[in-house]
Amino acid sequence: MDPRGSILLVDDEEKILKALGRALRDEGHEVVAASGAREAQRLLASRPFDLLVVDNRMPEKTGLELIRELASSTAESERPQIVMMTAHATVESAIAAMKLGAFDYLQKPFEVEELLVVARRALEHQRLRTQNRYLLSEREEEFDHYGIVGRSRAIQEVIRQLELVARARSTVLITGETGTGKELVARAIHDRSAQREMPLIKVNCAALPEALLESELFGHVKGAFTGATSSKKGKFALADGGTIFLDEIGTMSPAVQAKLLRVLQEREFEPLGAERTEKVDLRVVAASNRDLRRMVTEGRFLEDLFYRLSVIPIHIPPLRERREDIPALTDHFIRKHTQRTGKRTEKVEDAVLEAFRGYDWPGNVRELENTIERAVVLSPDPVITRREISLLGVTGATPVGLPSLKLHQNVDWVERETIERALQRAAGIKKDAADLLGISQRALSYYLAKHHIE
Repeated sequence: MDPRGSILLVDDEEKILKALGRALRDEGHEVVAASGAREAQRLLASRPFDLLVVDNRMPEKTGLELIRELASSTAESERPQIVMMTAHATVESAIAAMKLGAFDYLQKPFEVEELLVVARRALEHQRLRTQNRYLLSEREEEFDHYGIVGRSRAIQEVIRQLELVARARSTVLITGETGTGKELVARAIHDRSAQREMPLIKVNCAALPEALLESELFGHVKGAFTGATSSKKGKFALADGGTIFLDEIGTMSPAVQAKLLRVLQEREFEPLGAERTEKVDLRVVAASNRDLRRMVTEGRFLEDLFYRLSVIPIHIPPLRERREDIPALTDHFIRKHTQRTGKRTEKVEDAVLEAFRGYDWPGNVRELENTIERAVVLSPDPVITRREISLLGVTGATPVGLPSLKLHQNVDWVERETIERALQRAAGIKKDAADLLGISQRALSYYLAKHHIE
């Protein structure tokens, strides 16, 4: 898929602006036109662009002068890609522009298709630069308490526990509500362990039916069941020497629970349809948002398995029990998603932060992050206001704690815009869109019907 982006097109000839602008828009790009360098400077200061296409010869200021000022006043990571349009007599200026960091130049007269090709290449380069900056940021955060943000006593205790646990190879059971960060803690345990150079294999037990989960965990041989046209290694075999993370372990059927218990006791298992036994040496980290102790009492979870898993239990408190972490988390997610999207968002207004503190966050940290991500995408200004906030709880209900946001006149527009953008990012797949929004698929269906979105 060709990259799409926002383009600032600068030329003092109206006919050129209209012709090139039309061609770029037909390719799916957002195009803003400016008839001179001063207007372009004002636009560049007001919002980010992915690409600047600028003519060199203009009456009030040349394109090269605009590029030189942009290079001196803006960090490279915050600048758009630059393509200069130049006549044959001023090719030297285009070369000077490239020394200042311009991506390419086009010599007039040129075919429109030449511009489209150069624009695609420049936007792809910009996308890769943005992704690289985001990944570097994520890597830096891994060394800052492993990306776990918060100064509350509760979250500092979680960090202390995982640092102690990481040194051993004991089985760990991480408990906590949906969205509290159980996978983040599991990753931190592995990354601090002596096995950190070995694989960390993740399995979401809730995402697979029983028959497929058994094959996914333990593998199978060719012909073990209908459709098994070849042998397959299971996740336990792939994780040998490292760590396996079993998320949502409370959804396992009794049969799979019994097989897992054998792995924990004997460190061995049999692939489906196989007559051989495979040995493994790994650490098991499990997680659940269910009350496993109650499930044991009700006969829905094996007691022996529960005690084998909870050798070292770590409980992650819900966000409503550590509200003092909300400002730090908000700042963290704003930085994260401004870097990822290239927006220039700086903070939320005080009224929004106060509303955040008063809300119970049933979706916890994940819901807060999704809320901030939507707001960063929707906000046209550096400060996020109530207009950009759309808090959709995990049940799809409007949060009781935010009446002022609920009553905002633009809430219907924000809801619709948020849903449509999530569907676009998820390529139309409803389950993925619901995950991005931090809501259930049922709630998403409600909003699709409410706003008549196909």
